[in-house]
Amino acid sequence: MDSAEELGRRDRKKLETRAALEHAALTLVAERGLAAVTVEDIAEAVDVSSRTFFNYFPSKEDALIGSGKASAAELCQMLDAVPARVPVLEALRLMARAEAERVQEQREQWLLRLKVFEQNPSLLPRLVASGSETERAVMVAVARRAGVTPCTSGYPELATAAALAAFRVAMLRWSAAHGRTSLAGLVDEGFDQLAAGLPNP
Repeated sequence: MDSAEELGRRDRKKLETRAALEHAALTLVAERGLAAVTVEDIAEAVDVSSRTFFNYFPSKEDALIGSGKASAAELCQMLDAVPARVPVLEALRLMARAEAERVQEQREQWLLRLKVFEQNPSLLPRLVASGSETERAVMVAVARRAGVTPCTSGYPELATAAALAAFRVAMLRWSAAHGRTSLAGLVDEGFDQLAAGLPNP
């Protein structure tokens, strides 16, 4: 086996271990509650040491939030990949749809994650902090696409906030339906309402 193959195998093993730790954390917390689960419990479920757990996550809360969500950089890449001639709101819809399709591919894991978040409100501040960083990065990309300076017209801030809110609402609706609906379809519905100016239903 050459060094490239060995490196590839090692990287795959790391991804598998990380995913297993995330899944164990979510499953245990869904069963027992956040306070009743320790890092040691999560590590034991995956048959690794606590030290190995901390190689992947700073805390059990970080394992629950996990790496399934697209990073701010990935969302900006999705947005930047949309041709410049496409209007901002439609470009944001395409970005959100791409992320929805990624989430749908990990349906069971995401439904479990959303259930854990719902059951453990103490996780929300961490989620909000992470979301604020993402929103800022996407807003800068929107401002660049729109050709305006952030914090002047308010347009990029408002467009970004509305788009991410539409995505969050779609996620909540999808979770309430136990994943039986198309998340991308729910994203489209939300953006259709925004594009129409949120008329009374």
